Amino acid sequence: MTDLDAIMALERGEGFESYVGRSTRGEHEVMLESPRYAYFLGRDGEGRAVAFAILRDLDDPYGNLYLKRIAVAAPGQGRGTAFLRRVVDWAFAETETYRFYLDCLDDNARAQRAYAKLGFSRDGTLRGAYLGPDGQRRDLYLMALTRPEWAARNANL
Repeated sequence: MTDLDAIMALERGEGFESYVGRSTRGEHEVMLESPRYAYFLGRDGEGRAVAFAILRDLDDPYGNLYLKRIAVAAPGQGRGTAFLRRVVDWAFAETETYRFYLDCLDDNARAQRAYAKLGFSRDGTLRGAYLGPDGQRRDLYLMALTRPEWAARNANL
């Protein structure tokens, strides 16, 4: 199985349709070729893909980096938070990112708790911004972590 197959399998996990976006193989291939995007893959001790993340806007002149997507094979076990911590640390350590931001569905409390553990704050609500696979409009919460907040969090570890 290729990494792209593993990524596509993760984003199509049972019950994920309401919380995790999906891309076609062609869309993934375009993003993988673009310098605007970075893909991260988390593996377990046996080498199986158990998480992935896609970052967008690596070329943003204002230092805003967007978490386009994250998915974990077995949510609710802390793997996602640990994986995202590594992705966030990479972003601030290896790029000029000032603000790392994301949006999440207003009813995805588990994800919101994970983001809050990492120091993300809720910056606002994008009302009716997401059109779900069921045709219903849903609100998105905008959350962000800035470089000074990240540095302060790491100083306290």
